[in-house]
Formats: sequence, C-alpha cells, structure tokens
Amino acid sequence: MQPSSDPGVAPVGPLAGVVVIELGQLIAGPFAGQLLGDLGAEVVKIELPGTGDPMRQWGQLTPEGESLWWSVIGRNKKSVTLDVRTEGGRAAVLRLVALADVLIENFRPGTLEKWGLSYEALRQVNPGIVVVRVSGFGQTGPYTDRAGFGAIGEAMGGLRAVVGDADRPPVRTGIAIGDALSGALGALGAVAALLERRTSGQGQVLDVALYESVLAFMESLIPDYVTEGWIRPRTGATLPGVAPSNVYPTLDGRDVLIAGNQDSVFRRLTEVMGAEHLADDPRYATHTARGERQRELDALVSAWTATVPSADLLELLAKAGVPAGPIYRAPDMLEDPHFMAREAIVKVPHPVLGSVTMQNVFPRASRTPGSIRWAGPALGEHTDEVLAGMLGLSASEITSAQGSR
Repeated sequence: MQPSSDPGVAPVGPLAGVVVIELGQLIAGPFAGQLLGDLGAEVVKIELPGTGDPMRQWGQLTPEGESLWWSVIGRNKKSVTLDVRTEGGRAAVLRLVALADVLIENFRPGTLEKWGLSYEALRQVNPGIVVVRVSGFGQTGPYTDRAGFGAIGEAMGGLRAVVGDADRPPVRTGIAIGDALSGALGALGAVAALLERRTSGQGQVLDVALYESVLAFMESLIPDYVTEGWIRPRTGATLPGVAPSNVYPTLDGRDVLIAGNQDSVFRRLTEVMGAEHLADDPRYATHTARGERQRELDALVSAWTATVPSADLLELLAKAGVPAGPIYRAPDMLEDPHFMAREAIVKVPHPVLGSVTMQNVFPRASRTPGSIRWAGPALGEHTDEVLAGMLGLSASEITSAQGSR
C-alpha cells in the first residue's frame, strides 16, 4: 500500500468514482473528507482565496512554514479556491454539486442557507446529493445556534467527566477526539446514504452533532444512571470492576499495559508470575471478586512486573497468551517490526519537504485497498484543473468565483 506522488493517478479503493465536495474547515468535517479520500473518493476541497483552511497553520510547523497536521488531514484532496459568498462562487459550487455524490460542511447551522446553498437548493441541481452537516448541537433544538467545537462536544457528550483521576479536574484526551468521532460518524453516514441511494435514487441530509457523536461512544453511561443511579466516575488508568487491567512498572522504568482480567487469561498471568495459587484464591478467582479487590491485585501485579525488564516481560506475556503492550510514542512506533511489516506508517512525497511520514490508510480492504495519493495540497493547487477542466469555466468565470480577494 505504497502512496503515489502523482495527483493524476486514478483513485483506488472501495469508494473510487465517488465525488465529494468538502466545504468544511478545521477538523470534524475535513476528517470525514480525509477518511472518504483515503478509501478512494475524489475529494474537492473548497477554500477561501488567500487564507484557506485554518488547519494549514495548526499543529507543528516546519521551518518552511508547512503544517504537518495539514499534510495528513488534507491528504488525497484537491484544493480549489473560490468564495462561496459571491454569486460567481455560489454558481461554481452548484455546478460541482451537479457532478458530485457527497457534500460535507461543518459551519454553524444556517450558514449554507445564508449563502443560498440550502439542501433544497442543492437537491434541485442534484436530487441524489448526500449532504453531511456537522455542527456543535445539530440542525434542530434549542442549542442549534450555539457555537460548538469538539471540546464542547466532549464536555457535554459525557467524555470529559470520565477522563482523568478522581481527585483532579477533568482532562483532555490528548487529541481532538470529539472532532474525530464526529468525522468518522459523518463518513460512515455518507457511505450508508450512498448505499440507500442505490434503491431510492434520492440523497439525504446526515445531521451530525459533535455532542451526540461523543455520546454515541459512551457505552452504558446513560442506563447506568437511569436504571441503577450510578454515575461513572473518573478512574485514571483503570476501569472500575475490571482487574487486573492497568499500566504497570518494569525494572527498566518503561510502563507496560497488561489486560489480564478474563478468568482464563488471569490464570495464565498467575502462571507467568509464579503465583498460580492466586487463580484459585476465592478473593481473586472470579471477575467480580477481582474487581472488588482491584487495588490490592494491582499492587501484587506491580510488585512482580517491577522486577522484570520490559522486553522480557512482554515476551513472557506474549508466549503465555496474556494481552499486553508497551506505552508507545512516535519513535517507538517507527522502530516496531510489526508496524513496519504492515506498513502502518508510510512516507508520502511532499513538494516542499521532500516527504512526510504519516499513518497509513485504515481499515485495510483486501481487494480494493485505499491509498495515500498525495499529502495535503498547496492552497488553490487544483483550482484550474477542477474549475476549468472539470466544469469548463472560462477565465472570467473563474475570476468571478474567486470574489474580490
């Protein structure tokens, strides 16, 4: 699954032939576009002339001023600059919609309508268009008009309340998980709508709310409270009632995560520890019993792991069939032979930097694998290719679509 440096290479992947217009910016909408592009869709990203998507300035910047985050979230996309707030820009978008399958946007509700690009206007030129609308609180309800970023979705969707240690304030997960979940559900919804369109011939709107996307992943948080009156607390690295499953120290100072909580797995763990009696001890013999004595069981496991070097520990656990893994950072991933064998991380050609190393396309399709065909493009790199080549616009029409900027 090696990437191609040639933007003219035909898309490969299960979504080859699907045309996506991306009107969104920042993370949630563009991540949905990234996922669809990874799987072969032709993604035409519309950006404002002169400025473009703010993601071009987010994250770690190279000395050349290139955003490494943009190289990932903008990959496989064609950048077209036009101003949708102008008549010429709006006309160009509608002509693109006539040829497209999916349109993604993540502006505040009412913005597309203000620009004359409501769903009704879009479906007039293409009844089959699937519109993915990502917003903080959805297209309906009393909070519809409120601004909302992924962090707010994480807070109100229930995630922030359960992340961190009980004696400290809620913390961030370290990535823009609320946006990513919304983008993933938006992409999934788009694919589902395209499948349904095969029968009905009609498009539809996917209403993706940031807080609901987070809520969708909150397991039994709601029934826990409604049925049992239990509010899930912050528990740090552990899951209450599931033991042993935690991060444990080693002799060389590297932490290792061990998930030995299932009965049969716990027995195998005790055999590796040389403490087989624990598996038959009534205090630890069952899932419920281990959960009730989580702290003392973690202390027993920690006392043993602290005497074993991390590499030896991982080898012992792997041979015994006990799920375990080291806490990886980027350098560890790049050196791991399994990551290498599966090409989980690849180098993608970049016109300024030479190449950028990034994560590959997931999931992996056996017959029609996705691909990274190019890194995030320069602002407006494909404007003439799309507006003149794809739509047949004249030079004056392209100028009109650019607005007065």
